[in-house]
Amino acid sequence: MHHVWITAAGFFMSSEDLHSSLYFVNASLQEVVFASTTGTLVPCPAAAVPPATLRWYLATGEESYNVPGIRHVHPNGTLQIFHFPPSSFSKVIHDNTYYCTAENPSGKIRSQDVHIKAVLREPYTVRVADQTAMRGSVAVFKCIIPSSVENYITVVSWERDTLPIISGARFLITSTGALYILDVQKEDELFNYRCMTRHRYTSETRQSNSARLFVPDPTNSAPAILDGFEKREVMASHRVELPCKASGHPAPKYRWLKNNRPLESDSRFHQSVTGLLIERAQPSDTGSYVCEVWNSYGNTEVIGRLTVKEPLKVVVSPRKVKGSVGSQVSLTCSITGSDEYELSWYRNGDKISAGANVRMNGINKENLVMDGMAKSDGGVYQCFARKAKMSAQDFVQVVLEDGTPKILSAFSEKVVGPNEFVSLTCHVKGTPQPAVTWMLDDDVVMKDSRRRIGHSITAEGNVVSYLNISHSQVRDSGVYRCTCNNSAGTVSYQARINVRGPADIRPMKNLTAIAGRDMYIHCHVIGYPYYSIKWYKNSNLLPFNDRQRAFENNGTLKLLNVQKELDEGEYSCHVLVQPQLFKNQSVHVTVKVPPFIQPFEFPRYSIGHRVFVPCVVRSGDLPISITWEKDGKPINDSLGVTIDNIDFTSSLRISNLQRMHNGTYTCIAQNDAAVVKYQSQLIVRVPPRFKVQPQDQDGIYGKSVILNCSADGEPRPAIEWKYSKGAGVPQFQPIALNSGFRVQLLGNGSLLIKHVLEEDAGYYLCKVSNDVGADVSKSMYLNVKIPAMITSYPNNSLATKGEKIEMSCKTHGEKPIMVRWEKEVEKEKQSHMINPDMWRHTVMVKNVGDEVVSTLQVRFFICALSCLASSIGLSGTHTYCYILKVTLYNKVHKLTLVIAPLKHLQNGVIRGYQVCHREHSINGSHQFVCISMEATGETESLSLNNLKKFTEYEVVVQASNSAGPGPASSEVRATTMEDVPSRAPEKVVATAASPESISLYWQTPSREALNGVLQGFRIIYWANLLDGELGEIRNVTTQKAQLELEGLEKYTNYSIQVLAFTRAGDGVRSDQIYIRTKEDVPGPPGGVKAAAASSSVVYVSWLPPLKLNGVIRKYTVFCSSSYPTVVSEFEVAPDEFLYRVHNLSRNRKYSIWVMAVTAAGRGNSSDVITVEPLAKAPAKILTFSGTVTTPWMRDVILPCRAVGDPPPAIKWLKESGSPAPAVIDGRRSIHGNGSFVIKTVKAEDSGYYTCVASNNWGTDEIILNLQVQVPPDQPRLTVTKTTTTSITVSWIPGDNGGSSIRGYILQYSEDNSEKWGSISISPSERSYRLENLNCGTWYKFTLTAQNAVGPGRISEIIEAKTHGKEPQFSKEQELFNSINGTCVKLNLIGWNDGGCPITSFTLEYRQLDSPVWTKVKCTSLTKSLNLQDLQEATWYELQMKVYNTAGLAEKRVKFATLNYDGSTIPPLVKTAVKDPVKKTSNEGMKMMVTISCILVGMVLLFVLLMVLRRRRREQRLKRLRDAKSLAEMLMSKNTRPSDTMNKQQQTLRMHIDIPRAQLLIEERDTMETVDDRSTVLLTDNDFGETAKQKSATVTHSVHYQSLSQATGPLVDVSDVRPGTNPTSRRTAKAGPAARNRYASQWTLNRPHPPVSVHTLSTDWRLGTPRVAGSVDKESDSYSVSPSQDTDRARSSMVSTESASSTYEELARAYEHAKMEEQLRHAKFTITECFISDTSSEQMTAGTNDYTDSLTSSTPSESGICRFTASPPKPQDVCRVINMAVPKAHRPGELVHLPPYLRMDFLLNRGVSGASREVAMGQACLEPQKTRSLKRPALLEPTPMEVPTSRDVQQWQPGTALTLPQREAGTDLAQAAKISTSQESLLDSRGHVKQSNNPYTKSYTLV
Repeated sequence: MHHVWITAAGFFMSSEDLHSSLYFVNASLQEVVFASTTGTLVPCPAAAVPPATLRWYLATGEESYNVPGIRHVHPNGTLQIFHFPPSSFSKVIHDNTYYCTAENPSGKIRSQDVHIKAVLREPYTVRVADQTAMRGSVAVFKCIIPSSVENYITVVSWERDTLPIISGARFLITSTGALYILDVQKEDELFNYRCMTRHRYTSETRQSNSARLFVPDPTNSAPAILDGFEKREVMASHRVELPCKASGHPAPKYRWLKNNRPLESDSRFHQSVTGLLIERAQPSDTGSYVCEVWNSYGNTEVIGRLTVKEPLKVVVSPRKVKGSVGSQVSLTCSITGSDEYELSWYRNGDKISAGANVRMNGINKENLVMDGMAKSDGGVYQCFARKAKMSAQDFVQVVLEDGTPKILSAFSEKVVGPNEFVSLTCHVKGTPQPAVTWMLDDDVVMKDSRRRIGHSITAEGNVVSYLNISHSQVRDSGVYRCTCNNSAGTVSYQARINVRGPADIRPMKNLTAIAGRDMYIHCHVIGYPYYSIKWYKNSNLLPFNDRQRAFENNGTLKLLNVQKELDEGEYSCHVLVQPQLFKNQSVHVTVKVPPFIQPFEFPRYSIGHRVFVPCVVRSGDLPISITWEKDGKPINDSLGVTIDNIDFTSSLRISNLQRMHNGTYTCIAQNDAAVVKYQSQLIVRVPPRFKVQPQDQDGIYGKSVILNCSADGEPRPAIEWKYSKGAGVPQFQPIALNSGFRVQLLGNGSLLIKHVLEEDAGYYLCKVSNDVGADVSKSMYLNVKIPAMITSYPNNSLATKGEKIEMSCKTHGEKPIMVRWEKEVEKEKQSHMINPDMWRHTVMVKNVGDEVVSTLQVRFFICALSCLASSIGLSGTHTYCYILKVTLYNKVHKLTLVIAPLKHLQNGVIRGYQVCHREHSINGSHQFVCISMEATGETESLSLNNLKKFTEYEVVVQASNSAGPGPASSEVRATTMEDVPSRAPEKVVATAASPESISLYWQTPSREALNGVLQGFRIIYWANLLDGELGEIRNVTTQKAQLELEGLEKYTNYSIQVLAFTRAGDGVRSDQIYIRTKEDVPGPPGGVKAAAASSSVVYVSWLPPLKLNGVIRKYTVFCSSSYPTVVSEFEVAPDEFLYRVHNLSRNRKYSIWVMAVTAAGRGNSSDVITVEPLAKAPAKILTFSGTVTTPWMRDVILPCRAVGDPPPAIKWLKESGSPAPAVIDGRRSIHGNGSFVIKTVKAEDSGYYTCVASNNWGTDEIILNLQVQVPPDQPRLTVTKTTTTSITVSWIPGDNGGSSIRGYILQYSEDNSEKWGSISISPSERSYRLENLNCGTWYKFTLTAQNAVGPGRISEIIEAKTHGKEPQFSKEQELFNSINGTCVKLNLIGWNDGGCPITSFTLEYRQLDSPVWTKVKCTSLTKSLNLQDLQEATWYELQMKVYNTAGLAEKRVKFATLNYDGSTIPPLVKTAVKDPVKKTSNEGMKMMVTISCILVGMVLLFVLLMVLRRRRREQRLKRLRDAKSLAEMLMSKNTRPSDTMNKQQQTLRMHIDIPRAQLLIEERDTMETVDDRSTVLLTDNDFGETAKQKSATVTHSVHYQSLSQATGPLVDVSDVRPGTNPTSRRTAKAGPAARNRYASQWTLNRPHPPVSVHTLSTDWRLGTPRVAGSVDKESDSYSVSPSQDTDRARSSMVSTESASSTYEELARAYEHAKMEEQLRHAKFTITECFISDTSSEQMTAGTNDYTDSLTSSTPSESGICRFTASPPKPQDVCRVINMAVPKAHRPGELVHLPPYLRMDFLLNRGVSGASREVAMGQACLEPQKTRSLKRPALLEPTPMEVPTSRDVQQWQPGTALTLPQREAGTDLAQAAKISTSQESLLDSRGHVKQSNNPYTKSYTLV
């Protein structure tokens, strides 16, 4: 690599500017030329302190992006261009102009232009022509170099025959490489002359052909030029030689002219044998030079031009520029070195163009003038001069100070006598110069005969304004204010001047205040003395509330947050001028209320919507004017927006929303008080659509391509690109986009690929989305076309006449490829195309894979030179020729050989090969290691394993046939690939050289451990900070085994690691070493505060220095008073940061500052602060605002030390949107010293805390930012590389939890193993490679990060598999090589190891009819194996098992040996069937017997099942008959007239108890009283009736499980979800054992004849549940018949034994009840449900359309879980029905009946005789009067499943009601018999009958 340096003036920095300086480390770098085979590293010429951000750009301004493997910008600013093949050359990358920028907070600089050029390795030859020189004259030989490479080739030596020529008396080698032979002799023609050259960048050497010198005797002749020049270029101060040499006889003479004038005499000019030599060339030497040559026979001349270049030099002045905002800055750029150049100005790296405030003057715009500098105009200004490829620059830093006026000194309050002279001054600075105005009591001071105003300008440019008053009078008293303003701001100062005389008050003007704002009222007192100033309002002394502040000393009244009702009115100022004498003045304050607009927002709208938005002014004085604006401008009528104003409202209407309505709409309300605005943004949402759709297109390799895709929509759509590699079925994956990489997303959504590679070919998907409507996407295919490029150049060849040679040229690229051969003509120095013909030239073209090979043949040939072979006779005249191809796989310890012998030279069948290899050495000392292999085909492949890394090997091959071995091939050399170093540098030693530097030394790893060419060392280091955190991890590289780290923090402990790296990457790191930099004096304290605690005590507090630079030994507090000047020092311990200074004088100002002290001495002083002890000291906080960091789960104290007189009160606030008082609870408290203590701090405690201290004289506050550190978040772990024995994982760290990552723990395990290994990894690592893993094995990985708090969350488990798979047998290989009668030769070469070495191999065989296997002994898998001692004419089975770490492969095959005569034996099928007829008959008989047995078994099983079912059915029918008989008996007993029933309280019940369902039919009378507090009557409106009639009430019975606990908490179960148990849900178990929770009871109540109202009381308390499964066997009935006690109700129940075990029996039993007289008017419908083994339900609706689907499960048992009772239609017989519904529960009451128990089960049962007829003629229902009802005893129903919300709303026809569940087997009285039903609820197929009765009411069995 070659760098061109041009001398330039360096840039030096003063130490005071070092902290923020930008500078150049190599300002003279202009050009970098390098060889394509080596690559180059170019450090950024720009740098900065502190470290800057470094970036590289192309000359066009485009940032240099990374191209993998081609170009990369390192974090330290180094630009790396990788080595590349000629086919990858890109002019944009490899031959272009770059520049680098450095940026830090002080600005940004741009380096000079650096031209980077890659030189390709291309074939070339150098030649020397024969020369003729007369004896005694001069001969000149020149090395003729092709023009394409002559700039890179240097002549290094000349040879005469084989001996080098040394410059001496007769032989001279010039600076241009020519060979001069002086005084030529005859013997000089006996020798051959050759030149030797070297390529400057590739270091290739070439030797020319041999040339001869012919020496004739001298003859008279005119001069002829032997050596001359046409043009020469040289840099100033260098030496240059202008050759001029001619032949002729007699010897010619020479004369030099410059610009056609004789060359002036100069000591720097010398005429030599070769020509004119100029020492220390100067620019003035540039010109046209003529060398005149003559003798007596003629003359000639050499004409050439010399150009002396001087490096460009740029100087910008002035060198330091400090201005202020608004000022003018002028810069001048001076250029030397050339008169022709291009000049450019830059600010912070951006080019400056002329504009309104920027002017460029001068011929070349060398003067830059900028007016009105803004704050953003500060930074670095650069001037660039460019000429051709040269460039130079200089820069200055422009610092702009704040130009806001600042008052440096001013007048103070004073008292003067009448007629005294008064002079007031204000000394102010600012840029531009500020203007000063004077005011007295808010009125402008006017000039008159007694008042004079003027100003003067100081030498520093400051303004001194003065106000002089002669003969002062009482009316001159008052508050004087000087106001200074300029374009940067305004500042003012005021003080009171008292003139002795009678005190009075100036007249005051009435004032207007704005509600909600603060207001000041000044009482302007004149004269002196006066005793007090007081304010009154309505005769009340102010202040009388907390919004009023009266300042007695200056007469100012402050009103906070003015309110119209309270603050408007007359205010009176009373001044006590003499004892008992007051003066007063009044002022009237009018308060105006500004408008307040109620906030409004535009909702989400789309195109075409209608919009209405009101703007309401909620408060404010009328009249109010309301207007609207859009985007800050009045709304145009063309928008179609309608605005309606009514009083204090205004509305905006848009009837048809379009995209043009997008914008910000502002409602403006204005009255006399203020103008108020409120704005809201209207976004018209438009679905995305394509503007430009992607289309299939082509891309050219190495060029840029843009995949077009753009879309519009609102909001602006986001465009995402996805990619699927290759032309197969697309599998799209997101594309990672980054501005610094090769692929970028353009602003319009198109995808830019800057440097197209082959792997970019594939499908690309453009996806557009904006959350409005559906996303749109479109795919396209990118076809990458590769331009024709030469991948292999023809080699130089030497041929003799009569022979024929051939040269090949390999090309690659898009087909078709045209190859053209050219020949360079020496004399014309240009190339001519060769026209191929059949005689001289022949061109052959053939396709080899993706390449096109063109071969040029010249003349006749004897032996082809393109064969990489050796030709040695084997048997007479035959020869062998091998083609040996060495292929390098991506392995560092393996070579793969491909051997292809030429067929016509084999002389038979090749039987095998012997391959020998050894390490290459100069003396051949290493021994060959040989491997024998059998030949299997035309091409053989062999892998040489376990080789050394990065080692060159020699390989030879020898073939053999039946006649014996042939000759060995010539040696072929190949090198295993590089790898990273396997060892770390050793003996790393670190020494602290200074407070800011560390010296490092180490030893380079041994050559065996480097595994490649050492590229350098990398040093990784970081600071271990005092708080346990880690500093920034940095790394530097060096090529030496030592380094000095500079720019380090003082007295800081550093961790350092060193590694070596090769081209393969970084090697192993050394162990961490720790070293601390030296101690230094500390920096200034981080802050200082001082506050008065009393009239003689001051407290001082400070923060430790930001830069400790050592161990703090103590602090020194300095206290100084001005008059007299006394400085006191106080020493404080290093762990204390508060000091009490006492015995101070009251009202005297003291200066205080603090210094820290280390062993190195006192540090820098803190800022000097001034404090004054006061008796009434305002509250001040000595603690500093800042950040408090703590790990979580610890106690933390937020300090707040405050002083004042009286001691201040402390209040803490926490910022959560707005400051609010901090929560005080068990974890949070305030200590007596004001500190806020949080115990066991949590992450949610983070935030800003404000401490407010206040007393009567002032308030102070600080803000502390509490940051709670938590364990780090999980890293994102990925696998980046796998090999057969290693896996490399990489990760992206997650959130560090507020604390630096201390390290990582990587855990790994084999996929089928529970044993995990763990590895600790440095925090600087982002990847790790696990070695020595099993091949072809799956592994699991997790990663955990650790910080100061502890380990964080474990990453997700990822899996990866090492390369390799199970062994496989190739289908292309035959297993059997040969088979005879007793031996089989197996071909095992077909076994492929799958990439993992085979660990074991077993082979077994047996005769087909034998169970015994014979195992073949074999230690390893060979290429062939013989099975011997087999039996003739026998079938065998062969079994092979091949193992590797990835698994097992098994292969089974059958074979037969031959007969003794070599014939084959019959197939297996023929030998097995000896008698076909007999075999068929036997098999048929066996099949018939088998089928018969199966059929008989099935019949017997069916008969058994039928018998069991019949027996079970008979048992069920018996139980049903018993239940029916009981029901008939009960019904007949209770059949009596209605009047009798009204008088007596009777109950009819029919209770059928089934294990999972109980049916209870019950009749009861009701009570006379109703509790109206807990019941609600349902009227006829609830049933859709219009008529009204008194009705009977049906009682409601509930059966429940008794619980062991009598009472329990109040539980609201009204919102329990279906399928859950509200109190014992977690104890429910799946399966049949849990099915008893479906057991339920139905209570069917018959309506009574019309009687008085009865209601249902429904107060409930749910008991605490017992253990699951412990249910009392007693079953109680809770009835609403209060006249009956509970015991009587229980005794009226009748029970039977369990009559059934399925829900089907419920339906059948229910049929019989339905046929009874009392139930004949009720219609019942069944709904089928399924009970699954998992206790989940799937319900299928019968007649109820409102049934909800609960859960989905597999049904296992069907039955009845819902039936419906339908009351009669209005036209049918009326049944008066009334129901009570529970009210909501109120606190203090018992829990009411749950919603699923609020409805009664309605059954319309007939009544006899006249009662029925009376009912027919009356309305069905009417409202009833309520009566009190005695509350029943508290009972505890079992918790149960609850329907959905739809089922628990107010009862409507068609809704379902769920009754409580009950356990089977209750204690009932006796059994009754029931006959079979005549009508079934099931149809003929057993399905549920359907019903569409709209009056239906459904009830659900849970």
